[in-house]
Parts: sequence; C-alpha cells; structure tokens
Amino acid sequence: MKLNEIKFHHSSARLIAVAALAVSLISAPLLAGAAERLGHEDRAAMRVKQMHDRLMIADAQEAQWGKVAQTMNDNAKTMDKLTQARIDRAKDMTAVDDLKSYGEITEAHAEGIRTLTPVFATLYASMSDPQKKQADMMFRHGDRRGDRHGMYKNRHHKRGPNLPPAN
Repeated sequence: MKLNEIKFHHSSARLIAVAALAVSLISAPLLAGAAERLGHEDRAAMRVKQMHDRLMIADAQEAQWGKVAQTMNDNAKTMDKLTQARIDRAKDMTAVDDLKSYGEITEAHAEGIRTLTPVFATLYASMSDPQKKQADMMFRHGDRRGDRHGMYKNRHHKRGPNLPPAN
C-alpha cells in the first residue's frame, strides 16, 4: 500500500468517526423516543433467542446457556434503568450532567461485558467445533451477513453489552 493510500484511509476513518459522533449527538433526542419503544430488555430477549438458534445450543448445554441468557437479561435491565434515567433528566441536564450520565452508561456497559465474559467462556468451552466457529464469526466479525447492525441500529445508544449485531 502506498503512503498516499494510507494517509487517505486514515483521513477517511477520522472523517467517518467525526461524522458518526455528530450524527449521534444530533440524533440523541430521536434515540430517546426509540429507546422507549424498544428497550434493552426487549432487544436482549430477541438476541438471546437468536443466539440460541444460531449457536445450535444442545440440550446438554442448556444449563450453561441459561446462565448466559440470564446475564444478558440482567445487563439489559441495568442498561434500561440507566437509559431511562438519562431520558427522564435529558431536558434539565447540564453538559456536565450529560457527560456523567454517559459515563455511568459506559461503565455499566463495560461491567456487563466483564460479567458476561466468564459465563460465556464456560459455555464456549462446552461447544463443538462448528458451534465455536459460529460464535467466533458472530463476535469477531459482527456477523456481517446482511444488515450489519440488524435490530441494533445506532447501537451505541441503545445496546447493552457489546454483543454481535443481529441479522
């Protein structure tokens, strides 16, 4: 790759990141309404079912899967509470309040991933090679078949733990 191409790609990536940030800041009021229609818990329930089906969870894995599903649902409840609190206070928040609220959501997101990881690792250890391959594809590549973000459009504002996008 030529140096000019590298500079172009780097500049393009920065431009895309800035544009994404601008869109997220401008669309925040719209996202608040969307979050009320379909909360983290609703999306988590759909995601749990989809992952169960796509990972072809065997009967012997159901107990481990149940722990994964429960963790995902618990994380979604936490995110719903924080998101709703942010929505409820949105009109009265100062810029500092907004940053603090976003920080709380970000910390909860990170904690959700930390909580989910060991539970999913236990399930992953019990998976067959084809199941592991499917899980790896779902997580590593975001499962880019079809609509990359699926039901999680604007996912940074609406998602719970960093799970692969749905189709």
